[in-house]
Amino acid sequence: MTTSIAATDLQQLAADIVARATRAGASDAEVVIREGDEFSTLVRLGQVETLKESGSRGIGLRVFLGQRTASTSSSDFTPEGIEHLVSGALALARVTSEDPFQGLPETTAFGQLTQPLDLFYEDVYSLPGEQRIELARRAEAAALAADTRIQNSDGGSFDAATGSKILANSRGFVGEYRRSYCSVSTMPIAQDEKGEMQRDYWYSAARTLAKLESPESIGAEAARRTVRRLNARRVPTQRVPVVFSPEIARSLVGHIFEAANGDAIYRGASFFAGLLGEQVAAENITVIDDGTIVGGFGSSPFDGEGLPTRRTVIVEHGVLKNYLLNTYTARKLNMQSTGNASRGLAGNPGIGGGNVFLENGTLSPQQILGDIKSGLYVTELLGMGVNMVTGDYSRGASGLWIENGELAYPVQEITIAGNLKDIFRNISAIGADLEFRGSIASPTLRVEGLTIAGA
Repeated sequence: MTTSIAATDLQQLAADIVARATRAGASDAEVVIREGDEFSTLVRLGQVETLKESGSRGIGLRVFLGQRTASTSSSDFTPEGIEHLVSGALALARVTSEDPFQGLPETTAFGQLTQPLDLFYEDVYSLPGEQRIELARRAEAAALAADTRIQNSDGGSFDAATGSKILANSRGFVGEYRRSYCSVSTMPIAQDEKGEMQRDYWYSAARTLAKLESPESIGAEAARRTVRRLNARRVPTQRVPVVFSPEIARSLVGHIFEAANGDAIYRGASFFAGLLGEQVAAENITVIDDGTIVGGFGSSPFDGEGLPTRRTVIVEHGVLKNYLLNTYTARKLNMQSTGNASRGLAGNPGIGGGNVFLENGTLSPQQILGDIKSGLYVTELLGMGVNMVTGDYSRGASGLWIENGELAYPVQEITIAGNLKDIFRNISAIGADLEFRGSIASPTLRVEGLTIAGA
């Protein structure tokens, strides 16, 4: 692991680089410093297949010369490295084109959340290496022991990471936060009597080891999901209700986020362009982006430009309420930033979500299936056949066929086709099973009248 520099020292370094850039001629400057450690292991059939441990540090600098801007990044923290970083950014800025929408946010917009967000726990690195490997081994072993049809595996894994981010700019903002993450997963392979194989997986992720589900429960669930895919059939082409499991429904929520992305909006590259205040989904649909959830995978006290993160309603009762904006896209659209700036070390800020989710409904998954005579329960999507300009949607899928309200048998080699504009309007039932296993989440969703292309 890297030798950590104290956060106060990194904050001072960031402030020094900002001051150096402005002394050298920048009208404004912004510095981000990231520092982090990662651990990852993959155990396959009980043997360690990969073991990685790494640390990284980096500095990113964005400078402005009036309406010109450029950015540079480096992992060299020496005085010479920082001098090169500053001079390089200014040299680039001098040869870029002017853009009247560029520039830091207004000074009054800066700020950060003061309440604890519980994003960092020391314990993700508290286990000795052998115990971390053992968590991966236990998850895989539980899957292999669950069913005699599981004789093989793509492995069990354990991952841990910690990181800190510091942001400072020439308008007086300085902010810093730390994050931690850990996860355990396994991917068993099952074989039926004809020799055909299927695989599936399950995982648990958390900010702290204390909130990870047990490796045994992860292995058992991965085995259950894998075995239920055996002896899959194809089904004829038809138009039926489609139920998206929570881990698959989150991709539809992701498409709502993409469609409301201010960058796509001002370019006219989204089917949500020009639809603020309009009905874009069924009345039961409310989608929220909230970067302030305590312990959330997408939470942070400030965004990539130093604006406080917030809760933004994207769609409320089916009506498009807000686009998601950083300062640049807000200026382009003559609006205000929603605190969704996202940035790495280099380049201009993009747009990122906090915790994006579709609000819980009231139905159990069984109630959602209950009156479906014939339909599809989707457990996997394949391919990327989504056009965000038109909304056209076509993806390979596999899952379980629904007959008379029950999951009857596995199906594969089918395609789901429709248009996202229709899909969002035709969501007829929402589960009460919202659970965050990442920064995008959804309960179970039922969509009426999608075309299933099969045999």
